[in-house]
Amino acid sequence: MNILLLGSGGREHALAWKIAQSAACSQLYIAPGNAGTAAHGTNVNIAVSDFAKIRDFCIDNKIDMLIPGSEEPLVLGIYDFFKSDAALQHIPVIGPSKEGAQLEGSKAFAKQFMQRHQIPTAAYREFDESNFDEGVAYLRQHTVPIVLKADGLAAGKGVVITSSHDEAVAEFEEMIKAAKFGEASKKVVIEQFLTGIELSVFVLTDGKHYKILPTAKDYKRIGEGDTGLNTGGMGAVSPVPFAQGEFMRKVEDHIIRPTVDGLAKEGIVYQGFIFFGLINVDGEPYVIEYNCRMGDPETEVVIPRLQNDLPELFSAVQRQQLDAVQIVEDPRVAATVMLVSKGYPEAYEKGKPITEVPAPAKDQLVFHAGTKADGDKVLTNGGRVMTVTSLAGDLQIALAHSRQTAENIQFEGKYYRRDIGYEFISG
Repeated sequence: MNILLLGSGGREHALAWKIAQSAACSQLYIAPGNAGTAAHGTNVNIAVSDFAKIRDFCIDNKIDMLIPGSEEPLVLGIYDFFKSDAALQHIPVIGPSKEGAQLEGSKAFAKQFMQRHQIPTAAYREFDESNFDEGVAYLRQHTVPIVLKADGLAAGKGVVITSSHDEAVAEFEEMIKAAKFGEASKKVVIEQFLTGIELSVFVLTDGKHYKILPTAKDYKRIGEGDTGLNTGGMGAVSPVPFAQGEFMRKVEDHIIRPTVDGLAKEGIVYQGFIFFGLINVDGEPYVIEYNCRMGDPETEVVIPRLQNDLPELFSAVQRQQLDAVQIVEDPRVAATVMLVSKGYPEAYEKGKPITEVPAPAKDQLVFHAGTKADGDKVLTNGGRVMTVTSLAGDLQIALAHSRQTAENIQFEGKYYRRDIGYEFISG
């Protein structure tokens, strides 16, 4: 198969690394890719939202499968674009329809879907410009802390947790009146704050059947001890120690199965990944959010632990035969540490040379995120620059190995969290 993978982050580098290992993959293209993905296929300078150029490229290069890595093309409707074009409709798109992608593209849509299918989630209300004053009054009487979420896509940063009524009202005004997150916060979901430990559960579904992939936990805050601003993710571990037995039975029975069945019942086409952002509240799982693709940096720990052939899994999705597949997980623990640019998640500089990046090893991988090639140099090209994933029989050892390599890699202004996985390390 000739495969086109859309995206340019650490998630796409991990997917490219895995796809390239498959005997089913003849040629892998990554659009636009980064300095790391170039080691596994051919980077193509096409934006993930430029459907016209993607169309031409697929026709010219006889693409047999399209894999959108990030949410943007899915929310914009690339699945529908392909299926409505006679020249493209034979190409499987591993991802949901535009309507299905609204599980991520609209917090309000996701909340309403969960209510319809009795899927456990925090209580909420939604507000926009038309009922702004009602929203302010609602905030004033709400128990604190209060969670405010931009309805639309905000690069993983559209969630604010406020600790006072005044702070909540000020944030609410910033989001709706001052467009803090642009179009994404024209509508705001105000949500009950749940206390517990978060985790990420991933499934691959063909629209009828589903398979649960390795679990993970990511760390969003920039500062150690989960302090400071939200980011796209500063690191992750897999598996999650408590995500087993009775807890995972509840996740499957109360969340995963009702979601997959609910999509089918509503006639929503969904063939791809579903990311369940969950919280464990005293042993009971609740949905915080859905994503319509794999997480980042969770992909960088999930994919190295997934021992199945990825293109073969995707072919089973296309044939709606996932029920015949058995997921095989590496028994080792994976831990990844994200290296970011100075100033991230706010203003940061690009173009810093990166040195001392080790070659891949059987128990450690470096996935590029915000990088670009400049001749024989590799330069920083984003807030999140690269992630170091280590596999070991023990989480503490895996984390130590990732931290050591993160320390060795050099670029000006480098920062990384040294406490990834801290809840699961005894002593």
